[in-house]
Amino acid sequence: MSDPERKMIEDRALRDAAWALVKADIAHLRVDLTTKGIGARFLDRVAEGASDVLDEAAEVAENNRGVLFTLLAAVVLWLTRNPLLALFGDDDGEDKETEEPERD
Repeated sequence: MSDPERKMIEDRALRDAAWALVKADIAHLRVDLTTKGIGARFLDRVAEGASDVLDEAAEVAENNRGVLFTLLAAVVLWLTRNPLLALFGDDDGEDKETEEPERD
């Protein structure tokens, strides 16, 4: 047998082995997708990612309690700013914006 013939036989064997692997992968993928669909896999990944984010946020909050409480206090103050300003505002009853400007 000549060298090109031997090389061709080896190449053909490699090709057939690769094709068998591709067929096995496709069969495995089909079985895998029939047991659990793409939508269910997507929801599992999203749920897992959300769980990881929640765990990370809890860890960061635990490590930075002072910053978290300060931020929470600032948000509460911001949301209650109008009642607080009215509490400390002038109670004269006079509205400075009631004066009408002159008309030509």
